[in-house]
Amino acid sequence: WHLRWRLRCWNGKSKKVPAMIKNRIKEYRAKYDMKQEELANLVGVRRETIGNLEKGKYNPSLVLAWNIAKVFKTTIEEIFTVEP
Repeated sequence: WHLRWRLRCWNGKSKKVPAMIKNRIKEYRAKYDMKQEELANLVGVRRETIGNLEKGKYNPSLVLAWNIAKVFKTTIEEIFTVEP
């Protein structure tokens, strides 16, 4: 199963649609008393990227997800989940 895409059938036709990746970044930032800008600097992205991740407007790369998990000393699976 490909993490970023899933297959959806409609009227017998298939098309790829993005899978929804839910995250707990905001929750972890609060736990660590961290601002979006601080997290962004630690993982090498812009503050807007963190905001878009939190709002579900952007799916992270595997490297970015791994770096975020590393900052919070947890696993990727604790922060990110794939919604079918």
